[in-house]
Amino acid sequence: MKGLYVSDIVTTRWWWLILIVGILLVLGGFTYWIWPEAGFAVASQIFGWLLILAGIVQLCVASGPNHPKAWEWWIAGGVIDIFIGFMLVRSVLLSEAVLPYFLAIIFIFWGIEAFVGSASRRRNSYWWLGLINGILLCVIGFFFLEAGWVSNALMVSFLTSIAFIYWGFTIALTSYEMKPVAEK
Repeated sequence: MKGLYVSDIVTTRWWWLILIVGILLVLGGFTYWIWPEAGFAVASQIFGWLLILAGIVQLCVASGPNHPKAWEWWIAGGVIDIFIGFMLVRSVLLSEAVLPYFLAIIFIFWGIEAFVGSASRRRNSYWWLGLINGILLCVIGFFFLEAGWVSNALMVSFLTSIAFIYWGFTIALTSYEMKPVAEK
């Protein structure tokens, strides 16, 4: 009966790298919350590089020997994260103008990805947490769309810090699910 309740989350010995990305995102979110006067320029650079790092990690996990069942989502998410990350670090003027829209695209994509992931793990006991995560991520994405539309810098600053703190905690918790369990 050992293989009857196998989780869809992949285990990897590189789980700690994903934990580090989550911790960096939480620290970046709190930094932006504490010093919002740093502005979009610094935030877009920091978060652009964090997105590039997160995208590289996603591509590495998806191309590994024991990749997850939904590895296509990992690759798509990694490519989108890297693309948006490079767009944010490439031009400060461009990133200041479109930061809320880039973040909206990212969070809505992750929300949809969480919906699909929770549906594929319905046999697990906590599949509904993925559904709640998807709802929260889509709501954050729609708030970013609204903040960009009204060009409210304070709202974008607050949402950016909250979103990256939430994202960092989510990634850190997921990394513990990816930690290999020693067999007895």
